[in-house]
Amino acid sequence: MDHRFKIAHREALIGVGLAILHFVWWFGFAYGLGSRPVEEYTYILGFPDWFFYSCVIGFILVSVTVIILAKFVLKDVSFEEEGDEL
Repeated sequence: MDHRFKIAHREALIGVGLAILHFVWWFGFAYGLGSRPVEEYTYILGFPDWFFYSCVIGFILVSVTVIILAKFVLKDVSFEEEGDEL
């Protein structure tokens, strides 16, 4: 098997894992903290705490994780066939 496919499969699994992690984070905070009565909400920067943690912090966390993965883990792979000359 071409080594590029192994790299593509590994990086696809990393992407799927990150998407699942983001969904679990979002779902946990949105439905975990958001299922309380409105009178019990606390607010951070004008947002209900469940929204702030699930959407604002979750977005920042996933964005930073994607940047770190793209910079240090994912590899740049050529799509050219090996041995092809332009």
